[in-house]
This record gives sequence, C-alpha cells and structure tokens, in this order.
Amino acid sequence: GKGKLNSPDGLKGKNLSGSTGAGYDPCGAMQVNISLEANETADIVFVMGMAKSQKEAFELASKYKTVQQAKDTLAEVDLFWSNKLQIIEVDTPDPTMNIMLNGWLQYQVISCRMWARTGFYQAGGAYGFRDQLQDTLSLAATWPYLARDQILKHASHQFEEGDVLHWWHEPSGKGTRTRISDDYLWLPFVTAEYIRITGDFEILNSKVPYLQEEPLKENEIDKYCQPKVSLESFSLYDHCIRSVNNALQFGEHGLPLIRGGDWNDGMNNIGSGGKGESVWLGWFLYTTLQKIIPVCSQMGDGNIADDYSLLMQKIANAIENNGWDGSWYIRAFFDDGSPLGSSSNSECKIDSIAQTWSVISGAGDPIRAAKAMNSLENYLVMGYEGIIKLLAPPFNDGTLDPGYIKGYLPGIRENGGQYTHAAVWAVVAFAKLGDGNKAWDCFRILNPINHTRTSLESWIYKVEPYVMAADVYGHQPHVGRGGWTWYTGAAGWMYKAGIESILGFNKQGDKLILDPSIPKEWTNYSIKYKYMQTTYEIKVNNPNGISKGVGHVHVDGVLQADSVITLMNDRLSHQVEVLMGV
Repeated sequence: GKGKLNSPDGLKGKNLSGSTGAGYDPCGAMQVNISLEANETADIVFVMGMAKSQKEAFELASKYKTVQQAKDTLAEVDLFWSNKLQIIEVDTPDPTMNIMLNGWLQYQVISCRMWARTGFYQAGGAYGFRDQLQDTLSLAATWPYLARDQILKHASHQFEEGDVLHWWHEPSGKGTRTRISDDYLWLPFVTAEYIRITGDFEILNSKVPYLQEEPLKENEIDKYCQPKVSLESFSLYDHCIRSVNNALQFGEHGLPLIRGGDWNDGMNNIGSGGKGESVWLGWFLYTTLQKIIPVCSQMGDGNIADDYSLLMQKIANAIENNGWDGSWYIRAFFDDGSPLGSSSNSECKIDSIAQTWSVISGAGDPIRAAKAMNSLENYLVMGYEGIIKLLAPPFNDGTLDPGYIKGYLPGIRENGGQYTHAAVWAVVAFAKLGDGNKAWDCFRILNPINHTRTSLESWIYKVEPYVMAADVYGHQPHVGRGGWTWYTGAAGWMYKAGIESILGFNKQGDKLILDPSIPKEWTNYSIKYKYMQTTYEIKVNNPNGISKGVGHVHVDGVLQADSVITLMNDRLSHQVEVLMGV
C-alpha cells in the first residue's frame, strides 16, 4: 500500500489483508477492533510468544488471557530484574554514572550478551569463547551461579590440544577452530578471577569433557567443524593448565607468537608466517600466569607454579628489552621482525592496549608505564569529540598489511575509531595508577548518556543513550557517530571499571576490600550492597581531597584491622564508614 508511518493503510480498513508472497513487503501484524464510548477506558493485552507445539502455544496464550494475569506477570518480571540489578547500588556525585552502574550495564550484559547473544548489528546468536567469558567477570560478585555455569560451558568447548572454538552455535555445537592466540587464555584468567571474587575454589574439580577434531593443517587458517566430545571428562583445573601451556610459544624477541591474531582479530596477517609476536599478548599472558600461580600452589602443583613464576619474569624482561619504543610500548612484531605500533610507522604509530595492559598487568616498568599512559592520553584521547581511539593514525594506503583490519575505512571500528572494549581499559589503567581524575574523565567520555545530552549531540551520536556502543567513529565526516550497540563486550568491562576500579568495590570471597581511585573533588559517595540476605550501607568520605588511599574503615562503629570488611550473612543491616587518607 501507500500508507505512511503516521497514517498506516492497515488502520483504514476493518481487516488486515493477510497477503504474503513474492514482490510484497510483508510483516507480522495483529489487528484488534475496539469500540470506546466517550470517556471510556479499556485495558488490552497483546500476547506474542513462541512454543514447541500448537497445544503448548494455546496453553501459554490462555495463561495471559486476563488483564490481571498479564499485570501480575509483568510485576514478576519487574521484581526479577530489580532483585538481580540492585545487588549493588551506588550514589556518586555523577548522576550519569549512577544511572549506568545501577542497572543498565548489567542489564545489557545479561539480557543481550549472555542470553540473547544478538543485537541490531549482530544477529548470529553464537557464543564467542573469549567474549562471553569476559562478560562473566562483571557478574561474579552479583550473580555467581550464572558466572560459574558460563565458565564450565566454555571449558566444554575446548579441544584436547588446549585451543578452543573461537565461536559456536547451540544446540548443534558447530563452530570455528582458529589460530587466534588469546581465546583460550581467557579461561584460566576468568576462572582465577571468579575464584578470587567468590571463594568458590571447588569449581576447579568440576569435570568437563574436551572436544576432539583433526588439528588445523599447516595451510588452514581456520575450519568450521562439528567436533566430537571426549568420552572421558577432566577437571576444570586441567582445562586451565592446557590453555596456559598451549600459549607458551615464543618468537625471536621472547614474546608470545601472535599466530592468527590476538585480541584484535583484524591483525590476522602479522604472524601468518608463524614468527610474528604480540606485545599485548605478552602483558596478557603475564597477567594470566600471575592469576593462575596461586591456584596451582593451592592444588599442590608447586613445580608448575615455580615454572610459571620464572616464565613471568622472562616475559616481562623480553617486553622491556624489545618492546619499548621510547615514549610508549610497541604493539607487535611482524613475521619479518619489523614493528607495529612504533613511532617509525606511518600508520598505527601507537596502539592503546599495549599501553593500558602495561599498567593492568603490573608488569611494566613503573616510569615507562606512566609515560606510556601519558602518550595514550596525548595521541588517542579526544576530549572535545568524546572519543578514546584504539590506535592512530588509522591504516589507509600505507605499505603495512596487518590483516583485515585494513578493510575498515579509516576511523571506523578497530581501524582507528573508538573500539570501546579497549577504551574502557584506559579507565582501569588510570585508576590503577592512582589518577582518579583521569579515570573518571575517561569513564565520562565513554558514558553514552554524555553523548546524548542535547539534540545536536544525539544527531551526531545517532544510537541509544542507555547502552554501550561497541564503536564510535573517529574520522570525518562521521566523528562521534556510534555503531554496533547492545552486543559489545564493553558493557561488562565498563561495569567493572566503574564499580571496582573507580569506586573500589573489591569482593574477595567473604571479604570486601575498598580501594577507590576517585576524582579529588569528590567529597563522598556511597554504595549499598546486598550480601545474600544482609545489607551493607557503605559511606566513603574524602575530606582531604585525595584520589587514592584508605585511612581507616569502621563497621557499625568498630575499627577494622587492615581496613578489610569481613562479610557475614546475619540478615541484619550494617553501617560502614570509610575515610580516605594516606
């Protein structure tokens, strides 16, 4: 028809046409005719759903037939989400931060990333091995059962050799085996973090099978396959150790081989010859070893722990000896040994994740790491435009061939735009350096609410103000335009950056350690934490205007040794007073 949005043809007749077929532009639609007298009101329930059979569909439809049943069910849904999303509630001087941390970020992680695995830009519905594992990090303190199940699900998609399905679809289990070099390392990284936060050491004994499939042939970059499942199951701990050992392949600079790409899949040509190395992967492997060593010790594997400790030092030395460019860290080395992310490059002179992880890992030389973050700020943070770029300048017509990242237009997605997942790591790094003002500035830049305060800003940004966007374009004429919303790993990291890195909420088993890194001008903020059936009302005071450092902590008026709060589920309400100081 010739109907318009403000005057649809479907409303002009008594019935919809019901026509479908080639050449039409059909849609799913329902029409209900209602007659209302003057001043009369009516409640109408529309039910849309899905069932396995016609019988089940009718049963479901009849369940919500009455207005009251529909209202009761909606109230149930409301209650479910408020219970899940309000375990931690914050009240800071930044209302936009409060809005995102008090529900929206975790809602995005759970509803879109963990459950739907789909969004407007990404309709695949697959599980990404590293993606959904990272998402669980933001749920370990608030929804540990969901995090636990996710970790074990991912372990069951690991091959006997230690590598994993880069992504897979359920229920078939079909997926892609690749040469990506960081996927499997997220399993030990996230498992160790989950144990630290929840205290659930027993998860390591959970038995999970491996996948079995012919390894990739020498000329195969990746392979879509339907793997078999091993008859025998192995402990999650075994899965973690196989992951780490699979990563221990190093190049001539002593750095881990980048193979088919690391965290940045688009850099798939750097090590396609088998010799290219990744500085970022060096930082990440170091951090993973650091987290898994205490686990090995507790499992009685002191020899493995000792080997990993020596290896950590070797990796850190290799990066410092070969990966420092003078003002920042190099990103990678190509197969031929030439650098990427160096001042000698005409494109991608500096890459953010080689800098942020020098701090996050704690492995970078402190003076160099601080200088590297200063370079990140100078070259990659565009305060006026509200963007934190992944790298600069973007790849365009230069001679470098890092991989399919070059297929993106300059300033779009990974190619020199803001790739928000990585940008959030700048918040974490500045907070760890103790610079609460810069951490908060970066958090504000990334907060979508701050891209949509005016009609002009909304017209530039063009996407939702209440969810994270995977990327924000960084090149004319589209500077500041958001893309790929909802389905992004940035939401979980943004939550962690706000709650843990800035506000300092760090749960470790039945202990709560507060270690804020806040703007100096904040005089106070508060956190309400529901620990099982017990409430902790935490008030943080900052009378001396500092960014980092806790003087003392009182719980119900009692001074706490080492400023640590011991959590008890006594079904009472506890008042916590935290005084910042050095």
